[in-house]
Amino acid sequence: MDRDYREAMKLANQLCFPLYAAARNVIALYTPFLKPWGLTYTQYLVFLVLWERDRRTVGELCEALMLDSGTLSPLLKKMQQAGYLEKNRSAADDRIVVVTLTEAGRTLQEKLKDVPGQVQCCIDLPPEKAGALYTLLYELLQQQRNTNRKGETV
Repeated sequence: MDRDYREAMKLANQLCFPLYAAARNVIALYTPFLKPWGLTYTQYLVFLVLWERDRRTVGELCEALMLDSGTLSPLLKKMQQAGYLEKNRSAADDRIVVVTLTEAGRTLQEKLKDVPGQVQCCIDLPPEKAGALYTLLYELLQQQRNTNRKGETV
């Protein structure tokens, strides 16, 4: 029997597992800060993108958040029902949906301004290690995006 595949199949040897577990743990840190506002972590990410620049198409949001429209559409619908944003068809092309923050969505930024710092306080990593991790993760994401754009499978 080939022992190489057994070693490769151990959980401890999977890059995906520490990424998955760390992501789940970090996302869970946001819950107590977002729950009073009735927001999920993914909805918070939508806000971050729209607070950077309002009036984005659903396609632009999908690309920025690396999500497909099937995942994003229900989130946007809930956020619209909560009064945080509006969705309108583009005047130039009615196939394009433009997402715009309402006043309530814009003012929520001020209310949530302390969330990044609060979460950062919960992560016990020296700034240089956090910066290195950030850089490595974005390198990985960029490499995967480039691979996907070439039509190759990941």
